[in-house]
Amino acid sequence: MPLWHDPYLRHVTGFSFTQALLSTLLSVVPAIPVAYALSRRQFRGKALLLRLFAMTLVLPVLVAVFGLLAIYGNNGLLMHCLHAQGWQPDLSLYGLQGILLAHVFLNLPLATRLLHQSLEGIPYQQHQLATHLGLSSGQQFRFVAWPRLRQQLPHVIGLVFMLCFTSFAVIMALGGGPQATTIELAIYQALRYDFDLAGGAILALWQMLLCGSLVLITQRFAKPLATSHASALHTRSPQFDSLASRCWDSVWIGFAVLLVLPPLLAVVMAGLNPQTLHQLQTPALWQAVGQSLRIAVLAALLAFAGGVAILLTSRQWRLHRQRWAADGLELIGTIILITPAGAQYRHFLVAAPVYRCLLGGLLGRGGRQCLDGTALCAQNPEPTDAAHGSAL
Repeated sequence: MPLWHDPYLRHVTGFSFTQALLSTLLSVVPAIPVAYALSRRQFRGKALLLRLFAMTLVLPVLVAVFGLLAIYGNNGLLMHCLHAQGWQPDLSLYGLQGILLAHVFLNLPLATRLLHQSLEGIPYQQHQLATHLGLSSGQQFRFVAWPRLRQQLPHVIGLVFMLCFTSFAVIMALGGGPQATTIELAIYQALRYDFDLAGGAILALWQMLLCGSLVLITQRFAKPLATSHASALHTRSPQFDSLASRCWDSVWIGFAVLLVLPPLLAVVMAGLNPQTLHQLQTPALWQAVGQSLRIAVLAALLAFAGGVAILLTSRQWRLHRQRWAADGLELIGTIILITPAGAQYRHFLVAAPVYRCLLGGLLGRGGRQCLDGTALCAQNPEPTDAAHGSAL
């Protein structure tokens, strides 16, 4: 039977595309007015807000899910407020709606930061020219901001779509049922529960083919952005400002604040409990922190060196008019985005003895112990349910 005639594969592929497309639209479309409002307005706390947007990049996905459940869950703050007003809404954060909310929470700040950086790169002379010509706010967006955003949007859309399409922890926590299963989760189920290596490999190749096609399309239509530091040297305010324009920008900035801030505060408040001081005095915690820092520093140095080497090589190839070779080399950075997490996990277990020999000396005793445990898992590739539950 042809692969595409498999009903299960068609279902997980369709749901993967549906949730990724909706998540991308709900993340990128509102990010445009939010980024434009942030680029136009100067207010106290703007730098802090942009730093909070960066928090969603480093916040563990499961921690972010717990924060969303604390606000929007069945026993969350929002539901308690509605019950206090006499409303009994039948809302659930599990399923497609919860997946979309989590993806918007994680990816809208990312899209906003990327678009905001693009708008900040507009030369200040263009804003001066728009002011001298007497352009209205709408005309300034159309003729000054939109051309810049249009160049950046293919990159942002492609990145957010791939992040949502290959999402794993969000689907595992808020979906995972028969009607809310993605290719990524199907790969994990095939490897973890059924130990179906052939089926997992087919699903992994299918996902890489779909995401790889998207990367090539994005690479084809995206254009490199011209950089400028002129606008960063000036603090500009919108000319011909009106009350409606200020209210419009305030609404979008307030929307972004209400989206990001409550779940982060819920996570912080949940962490400040009577057990906090006791946990801070636990030696295992600081041992884990030290080990994490060593791994992070080493990984950052290796990633930085590899990234610089790729960029310098790509630049030389472009200078010699070898565009296709340069594009292919730059695609290396997106391979990790389209490779399924389940396949990465299984491949790492298989290669654990090699990693132990290469990295054991660099990480020290704690690193060797960690890699010894990984090698033990590789020898017993089917972990117990109890271990899996504790990992989650």
